[in-house]
Amino acid sequence: MIARASLSALHILVFAIGFGAVFARGRRLRDLREQPEDAGLLQRLFQADGMWGLAALLWIATGLLRAFGRLEKQPEFYLRNGFFWVKMALFLLVLALEMYPMYTFIQWRVRRSRGGSPTAGANFRSLIAWNDAEVGIVVLIPFAAALMARGAWLF
Repeated sequence: MIARASLSALHILVFAIGFGAVFARGRRLRDLREQPEDAGLLQRLFQADGMWGLAALLWIATGLLRAFGRLEKQPEFYLRNGFFWVKMALFLLVLALEMYPMYTFIQWRVRRSRGGSPTAGANFRSLIAWNDAEVGIVVLIPFAAALMARGAWLF
């Protein structure tokens, strides 16, 4: 029982860390839009982005263990539940949206390591919009999870 409760708690805590990180990343992007040459802001953006990435990996690991590790409900519970698939679709949408910021931030890290100006010519408006879309979708995931956990059926 302790392992099940701990895994569940960790999955929820990772959500909180991830949400905080992607929200903070959006704030740093807004700040950098005003001060694109501020190295401290850029470093804080990279820290938030790194925490967002770490949270995503932990979210996947704990989610797979919960769904298929047979520690809590059986995999059939998840696989037959429509809200599980809504939750997975939302998560995959976040991952798909993340491709653009991830690619951009990797390029920025490379430019910075070579002594260049990583944010020169950056499309902050687009990055902020993509980040905000991710934040909005992440907010929806717990609603699908709560409905799923309570046995609500979509189809």
